[in-house]
Amino acid sequence: MRPLAELNDSKQVEPAQREELFRAVLACAERVAVRVIPAAEIDRNGLHASNLEGLRAVLRTLAPPAEACLVDGFRLGPSAPEHQAVVDGDARSAAIAAASIVAKVVRDRAMHRLDALFPRYGFRSHVGYITPEHSTRVREHGPSEIHRMSFQALCYVTDDVRSARVAAA
Repeated sequence: MRPLAELNDSKQVEPAQREELFRAVLACAERVAVRVIPAAEIDRNGLHASNLEGLRAVLRTLAPPAEACLVDGFRLGPSAPEHQAVVDGDARSAAIAAASIVAKVVRDRAMHRLDALFPRYGFRSHVGYITPEHSTRVREHGPSEIHRMSFQALCYVTDDVRSARVAAA
């Protein structure tokens, strides 16, 4: 079977298959660009705005410029290079699904490396997603320097603070 035939939304693909797809995408892609957006930038500008600016920045750096650009779901605004937003793009476009796979594998690998630097958070097992384990560890240890401080999830709130908020409401 040809591996790229299995392209799909990265969250719908098992980790071992994502790794195989990642290698297949890199083997046939003319070029791949990845941009990591630091937590401080997301805190300053917001997640959505940071994601859009990150996509615009990557597109502007491509040389020569991309002949076509499909973006999963959102228009990037008038300052972005020419592109087409595709709703549910990772399910409708092999190119967007490939980008989803690359982004997820790169992020998971980064989280595994960060697990060695911040072992008490268990990044290797939950790779940064809000899970009950992640929430418990953040409440126990407080957020690390790589956590987004603007993220107002309940996982950052201790039981005492949560009880006080409920009582005040």
